[in-house]
Parts: sequence; C-alpha cells; structure tokens
Amino acid sequence: MQKSSGLVQFTLEAGAYSFPTLASWFTSASQTVNDFGALPVAYVTLAPSKAFSVEIGKLPTLIGAEDGFTFQNLNIERGLLWDVEPIVSRGVQANYSMGPLSASLSWNDGYYSNRYNTVSGDLTWTIDGSNSLEFYASGNLGKAGGSTTNTYGAGNIADGADDSTIYGLIYTYNHGPLTIEPYLQYMRTPAQLGIGLDHGFSNYGGAVLASYSFTPTFSLTGRVEYLGVSGHPGLGQESYASGITDLPEDSHAWSVTLTPTYQAGDFFLRGELSYVTASCPTGLGFSGATGQGTTQLRGLIETGFLF
Repeated sequence: MQKSSGLVQFTLEAGAYSFPTLASWFTSASQTVNDFGALPVAYVTLAPSKAFSVEIGKLPTLIGAEDGFTFQNLNIERGLLWDVEPIVSRGVQANYSMGPLSASLSWNDGYYSNRYNTVSGDLTWTIDGSNSLEFYASGNLGKAGGSTTNTYGAGNIADGADDSTIYGLIYTYNHGPLTIEPYLQYMRTPAQLGIGLDHGFSNYGGAVLASYSFTPTFSLTGRVEYLGVSGHPGLGQESYASGITDLPEDSHAWSVTLTPTYQAGDFFLRGELSYVTASCPTGLGFSGATGQGTTQLRGLIETGFLF
C-alpha cells in the first residue's frame, strides 16, 4: 500500500515472506517473518518538493543492486553479494536530486540491530537515458559490543556485520529490451574482542545481472557472480565468516543463475536454475547435509500476481 503524492506520503509492505539466497539454507516464511515482522517495510515520507524528501520508519536498504523481496528482483533467489548486505533498517533517510545527480543519506540501525549508529549513503549519476553510475557505502560510527537483541540471524553474527564497512559501485545500461547491470562490492569486518572475533576479515566480489525481453510477455534474466572471503583457518573467524557470507573464511565462490519469465497483465510465472561452486579450506563448505559440500544446484518456480 502506498501514497506517493502530496506533502505527507507513506509506504507499507505487509505479508509473509522468505529470502531464498544462493549458498544459503532455505528458511520457511513462518520463521523468516520473525526477522522484520509481518510489516517488514513501513515508513512515512515528507516531501516538501519534488527534489527533496525525508523518510522515517522501517526502510529498505540503500546498499546493493538487488532488493529484499523476490518479486522486486530479476531472479527468484538473491545472490552471493546480496547475502552480506542489510535488508531493512530502522531510521531516517534524506533524499535530494538535482539534474542528473541524486543522493540519499540515512542514519539507521544497520542490520536491524536496534542500535542507531550506522550511516549509509547512495549517490547516482544518470549519464543519459540509457546509462547510470551509482556508488553506495555504509559504516558504523560506534561498536555493537556483543549485546544486540537482533532476531535477524544470530546475535553475535549481527554484531559482526553491524560493525562492518561496505562499499559498492553499480553501472546500469538499459536500452530497449536489454538491461545489463555489473557491480563491484567490498566489505570489511574488523576484529571485535567483545564478541570473540580476534581477527578481522573481508569479503569482496563482483556480479553481472542482465535481462532481455524477447516479446512483451517473455524475458530471460541471468546473473553471474564471484565472491571471495579472506581469512585463515584456525583464527576463530569461521563462524563469523559463514554467518555473514554463508561461506567459510579463505574461500572463493562462483555462481550462475538463469530465470526465464512469462508475464501477461498482472500474472507472472517464472522458473529458475542456479549453480554455485566454491573452493574452501579442507573440511569446510556451505552445502549438503553436513554443511561441508562445495557445490549447490537448485531449481525453483515462482508464480503470482503483481498489482
């Protein structure tokens, strides 16, 4: 539900949801709804002009090229890079646009930590009608300290992510039936003795998302990604690295996803085939019954109505 005109506007998104993600276990909607509640996105917008607005409430993140919910994305599953990004944060956000430039700046609680010490921002340059360039960043002004009351993942893992700094750069080309969106991302998680993380580590990677509409009703979308996770086995980083990235420390993963889509009016139907492979330290992995597998092959179907 949305009111997008006038001085006072609002956006509400309600319902059950899940976040199917590459290299991650499936979690049912009955469990995932505890992350952000049955009203995961809810904010009020004050828009005194077309160029300037302020948003307050439960806000979708400014970070990354993919959004939180399946229907908002080119693919059903979210990617390896998305997996390390925040989804929803509580806070306030200011937006301003001038000519080809638009910017957003937010003060929020990061990974839904209920601790308001994260600043995130986004700057977009619309080069022309087909090309744009976007830079985003987020960082913590304090320390989570190991006492987060966060239901979004394990508390200490949320603290580890909340104290991290993340940067990204997105280029988008959109012309006629073709969309191509490559992006790069880097995230640094510092050592945090208070939660038992004695050594910091990084994750870094790149992705290319693409979509081509063959007819008004049929399109094919795809995604190719690489994600690397630094660190060394035995330094106590494994649980934090896998908690944030779903991959152990000192690992490197590649993914390929294809999603053919049919849409007629409000109705849509799409299938998906995805494959992930990773090189990991001996005895560690991300898939299978033991969690030590290093490949993942999935097929999914999604259908519904957009309105």
